[in-house]
Amino acid sequence: MKVRRIHITGASGAGTSTLGEALARRLGWGWVDADDYYWLPTTPRFQQKRNGIERNRSYAEALRASAETVASGSIIGWGPDAEDAFDLIVYLGLPAAIRLERLRRRELARHGAVNEEFIAWAAAFDEGDITIRSRRRIDKWLGERTARVFRLEGDLTVEARVAAVLAQLKGSTSD
Repeated sequence: MKVRRIHITGASGAGTSTLGEALARRLGWGWVDADDYYWLPTTPRFQQKRNGIERNRSYAEALRASAETVASGSIIGWGPDAEDAFDLIVYLGLPAAIRLERLRRRELARHGAVNEEFIAWAAAFDEGDITIRSRRRIDKWLGERTARVFRLEGDLTVEARVAAVLAQLKGSTSD
């Protein structure tokens, strides 16, 4: 089966958006990021959540807009139209210390200050239970998906990650 839709997921700060955008650019595919559908456009960003029904509808429309799409972010609980719309799901694993440092730098660059509540939320990923966005919850979710799952662990460059995903695609049967 030829891969036409790829989803990149992982903990906050793992690099899902960065890889998603780079991979889409390399493949010449469309790219969508879950944050653009989860959050309403505000200044500063990430202040107000979008209504779930509207989020799911607009996300599904975005996926349909391009025959070949790379999507990034967390879509757990967004329903089967979103969650099972992919041929390949790439899970990015990254040690907490690296993720949290990235998030701190990103917070400073975006907002001029670090939101410690957000950092504490992101730090809970590795040890949290399935009631929060956690490794356990993502592992459970991945096990329920219809798509093939590729786990990419470690602090790799964006180019190395793109190359690893492209190698997975070469291993797929082409039409």
